[in-house]
Amino acid sequence: MNITKIVITGGPCAGKTTAMSWIQNAFTQKGYRVLFVAETATELITGGIAPWTCRTNGEFQKQLVQLQQEKEKIYEQAASIMDCDKVLIVCDRGALDNKAYMNDQEFAAVLDHLRTNETLLRDTYDAVFHLVTAAKGAEEFYTTANNTARTETTEEAAALDDQLINAWTGHPHLRVIDNSTDFEEKMKRLIAEISSFLGEPEPLEIERKFLIEYPDLNWLESMDNCQRIEIIQTYLQSDPDEEVRIRQRGFDGHYIYFQTTKRRVDDVKRVEIERRLSEKEYLQLLMKADTGRRQIRKDRYCLTYENQYFEIDVYPFWKDKAIAEIELREENAEIRFPDEIKVIREVTDDESYKNASLAKI
Repeated sequence: MNITKIVITGGPCAGKTTAMSWIQNAFTQKGYRVLFVAETATELITGGIAPWTCRTNGEFQKQLVQLQQEKEKIYEQAASIMDCDKVLIVCDRGALDNKAYMNDQEFAAVLDHLRTNETLLRDTYDAVFHLVTAAKGAEEFYTTANNTARTETTEEAAALDDQLINAWTGHPHLRVIDNSTDFEEKMKRLIAEISSFLGEPEPLEIERKFLIEYPDLNWLESMDNCQRIEIIQTYLQSDPDEEVRIRQRGFDGHYIYFQTTKRRVDDVKRVEIERRLSEKEYLQLLMKADTGRRQIRKDRYCLTYENQYFEIDVYPFWKDKAIAEIELREENAEIRFPDEIKVIREVTDDESYKNASLAKI
């Protein structure tokens, strides 16, 4: 059985309610049993439990995130006993959405209360899809009439949208769906992004890679829309036409583990299959490491910029350059770099700049 848990998030009046209907129709037709975890904040607020009825906002947030986790656990347990091959669990907002509604002290208190950390709270989801609020680019359609828990002005909604993107930045599979088209096309782009992630009909990854000048790390780390991730990547023994790697990914001593298998289609497209590992599985697979390659250690700076999601890899053996990657749904999609990122040249099809090659240094 294949169980996938994704988050649909976004600023106020972004189209999440309609998106759920589109997801139900599209993926039921593709053979998925689709389960929906309702938005916990709206559920509590309409039931009388709110920041203004609890003693403090921090206390409210503790109850909210705890309930969110318990609900998701029940859905995952139920999915595991269903008689079907593919289950898609869709969370109307995830646990990390609540970070946008707390200050740093409140968020730290919530993590302590739940005995967890930000890495685990964020990366327990397989993918995150952010729908941009209508208050950014489609202001004429912004309304609070369809949700009694929504009270934000357009300016507040736009600021909150940014905070939500910042909260999820650092997730390995974050996609931002903006308002550059009409609403129906926005929904179609969401379905296409989810389909691409799920590998329907085939798990193709369109990735472009650029050699850049060594970035200003102080600038990156000062940005709210940037998150540093520590990565250790180990290549395993595999067939000649495949590349198999395992990865430890996290921050500040808190890690999750993945195995990725890649097969090349052409210079830009690859078939990629990824699965989550337990720590025990990860340690066992380390015994199958390709001894002809060293481990790759790097700091990855995940940066959201103009609804694009960049991954900037900084390696300890380079002091003058780094690698910037971006995953796309269309090969010819426009890429807009921040002014602070100085591109030297594109190296998408240059084998010498792939991690598998760098591991041979």
